[in-house]
Amino acid sequence: MARRYHHGDLRQAVLTAAVEVLGDSGPAAVNLRDLARRVGVSHAAPAHHFGDRSGLLTAVAAQGFDLLADTLEELPPSSDLLEAGVAYVSFAVEHRAHFEVMFRPELLRADDPDLRAAQERSNQAMDWAIAGFRDGSVDPVVAGAAAWSLVHGFATLWLQRALPAAVGDDVEAAARAVAELLVRGANP
Repeated sequence: MARRYHHGDLRQAVLTAAVEVLGDSGPAAVNLRDLARRVGVSHAAPAHHFGDRSGLLTAVAAQGFDLLADTLEELPPSSDLLEAGVAYVSFAVEHRAHFEVMFRPELLRADDPDLRAAQERSNQAMDWAIAGFRDGSVDPVVAGAAAWSLVHGFATLWLQRALPAAVGDDVEAAARAVAELLVRGANP
């Protein structure tokens, strides 16, 4: 007789296990068979939901973009670019596993409709923060790229522990201090 199993939400269980592996060991360690073992299902069960490793990582990235959008949408309406930047950095630190795959196109299926929808949602959530630059003196595309480059770069350097120790150990305070330079420079 074949082994029977019951799993309430196998897709989410595999995603949760994948996020744990990503957080501990990075994308190279993600393996569908290992994840199946971790959640107690047959080795073929995760493939039913994700197809392959790329499909799984795409689902993790889509989940990450939705979490980022949630984070930015929860900011008070009075928030500005500075607060959105700090929220972005905090998101990256709190959701490191997601962050590490979200911007790795070589790991993802770029044409996945769930990924595209989640990316669009997070882009729209970030877009309002750039609105303060839209006074006609700065190209909003350039302003958006500058702001994103700053906070994404800062988050990446923080996660890789590549920043000078003098920056401190409070990620929000450090991100606020660094982002403030961009905001002050753009809006004197």
